[in-house]
Amino acid sequence: MTEQEVTRLLQKIPQLKQEIGKVIVGQQQVLDEVLVALLAGGHALLEGVPGLAKTLLVRTLAQATDLPFRRIQFTPDLMPTDILGTEILEEDHGTGHRSFKFNEGPIFASLVLADEINRTPPKTQAALLEAMQEGHVTYAGQEHALPKPFFLLATQNPIEQSGTYPLPEAQLDRFLLYIRIGYPTEQEELAVLSGTTGTVRQQVQPILGGEDVRQLQQLTRQVSISPELLSLVNRLVRATRPATSEVKFIRDYGRWGAGPRAGQALILCAKARALIHGRFAATLEDLQTLAPAVLRHRVLLNFNAEAENLTTDDAVRELLKAVSL
Repeated sequence: MTEQEVTRLLQKIPQLKQEIGKVIVGQQQVLDEVLVALLAGGHALLEGVPGLAKTLLVRTLAQATDLPFRRIQFTPDLMPTDILGTEILEEDHGTGHRSFKFNEGPIFASLVLADEINRTPPKTQAALLEAMQEGHVTYAGQEHALPKPFFLLATQNPIEQSGTYPLPEAQLDRFLLYIRIGYPTEQEELAVLSGTTGTVRQQVQPILGGEDVRQLQQLTRQVSISPELLSLVNRLVRATRPATSEVKFIRDYGRWGAGPRAGQALILCAKARALIHGRFAATLEDLQTLAPAVLRHRVLLNFNAEAENLTTDDAVRELLKAVSL
């Protein structure tokens, strides 16, 4: 890409955030993390109580990026074929010849919302694994490529346990970021109440197209990161493993640590955040800001931690204190 093309793309990122901000009030950190996942070429899991605009955020992002969008409502009776697609028998009326044709499911879109992903059984949840990791779907021995870019955003409700199926660790690890959405501030909530109960509806204009997103994803990988920060990421991830960690919190409360994929995710996310802020080099701040969303679903704590109401976010805070440049 030429310098002019790079400048043009970077100028679109603030415009994209401004366009989404017409509908989504506040939640700037959440929006930044969603955009980080998009630019890094990964997938994101959004967790928050009902009514915090998780679905609305994804739908608005689809409108602002002009990407083919599909929403899948996960329910206990959802089957893998309802997501991936199925083969149908077709007959050529001229020759009478019959053949099977693959009918694509809703997973074949650039931006897919897996709404309430923990409401479907593991068999159906696992149907997403190949798509998320490999970028294609295998059906009846044939591979079917997914569109590029392919970005999966899943949502889940943390407070309901009845009728839910928690995601297994192997599937959680496929999500680049685990994003938690909190309640809005008093002023933000007042703005929501004022803006959503009248007759005026904000119109979201497309800012980025599919080709723009692909170019930004390529540009993200070209952002530089210093050897010192690479070493920091390596030590941080290795410190999450109780058997070899020098961090007391992890030795006392850790049950399982993060694998190399966590380090790859943290580096890519730091690069993406740098690009979103108009920089071509990742910084320590980028790593520290994104470490919770990258590690909170890749570090498992033991029963002692649960008994003391400690969370993986507490573990990440202790890790960042202990592991430094």
